[in-house]
Amino acid sequence: MTSLGVGNLGEFLREQRRQAQLSLRQLADAAGVSNPYLSQIERGLRKPSAEILQQIAKGLRISAETLYVQAGILDERSQDADAKPPPGVRDAVLADPGLTEQQKQALLQIYDSFRKENP
Repeated sequence: MTSLGVGNLGEFLREQRRQAQLSLRQLADAAGVSNPYLSQIERGLRKPSAEILQQIAKGLRISAETLYVQAGILDERSQDADAKPPPGVRDAVLADPGLTEQQKQALLQIYDSFRKENP
């Protein structure tokens, strides 16, 4: 069987699985797909549907959008690590009356650090 040219999706999935410290079988179980099918995706022999990618993303605990980009389903958006977070996040935290000013600043610092780690 030849590779379907799905970019680096298989390599990306394998690396994400290893970082999550999951075996192929564990991820297959978590995603609700068969072990052989997941193996074929990782080797670039199968091109999964958006629904399967979403299931795999849940099993890996990453965003489905990340896998959609890797699979060529979505165009990659510019993700500058130094860019400000989307206004909705910052505005929601700052507008929350249930948080103290110190808590708001702590949340925004944590959010910014996560964005810098995941360019």
